Amino acid sequence: MIFITVKFLVKPEWTERWPELTSGFTAATRAEPGNLWFDWSRSLENPNEFVLVEAFKDDAAAAHVQSDHFQQAMKDMVPALVETPKIINTVIDGEEWSRMGELTVE
Repeated sequence: MIFITVKFLVKPEWTERWPELTSGFTAATRAEPGNLWFDWSRSLENPNEFVLVEAFKDDAAAAHVQSDHFQQAMKDMVPALVETPKIINTVIDGEEWSRMGELTVE
């Protein structure tokens, strides 16, 4: 799978509106064939930083980046951002989350 993590530093005046700004993009991406997950989190240390964790089957990421909703989201996000987002994009084996071996809850 293609595993991607992106950090978005949002202008303070956009922080509370960020979930609404990205909701259509999120829904459309989750509906794409080959999308495994597309999950947003917010930093505990910096309330203006949002982290996106996403994964696609190997052949699905190119279609995602070329989609109309992706292209539109890239335009819509610009006014809300402090800087260019930071990204990690890598290919790993598997298509789902594994259980953490160091911590077991029974």
